[in-house]
Amino acid sequence: QVQLVESGGGLVQTGGSLRLACVVSGSISNINPMEWYRQAPGKERERVAFIYSGGLANYADSVKGRFTISRDNAKNTVYLQMNSLKPEDTGVYYCHAYDNSWRSYWGQGTQVTISS
Repeated sequence: QVQLVESGGGLVQTGGSLRLACVVSGSISNINPMEWYRQAPGKERERVAFIYSGGLANYADSVKGRFTISRDNAKNTVYLQMNSLKPEDTGVYYCHAYDNSWRSYWGQGTQVTISS
């Protein structure tokens, strides 16, 4: 059974930084990427960034140049470094992964609030 546990959210001012972490337990797919999503109030969940096990990563246009996703395979942890935060970055951030049977797993989410 795969479990994802996020941490690192909080309240920061515009321009500040946060580092989210997602600790993975259980066996996840080595083919599919690890992903960070976010969901703002009243909006659909959107993918923010993803990273493959080899390190290849990509970002939503809205966060390019400000967010950096990384992973430590030895620690089974994926990180999301968020800099130059804006009020529109506010939302609940979720970690997502697939296992080798294409079952989908989500963490419980961590709240990020950016004050103006």
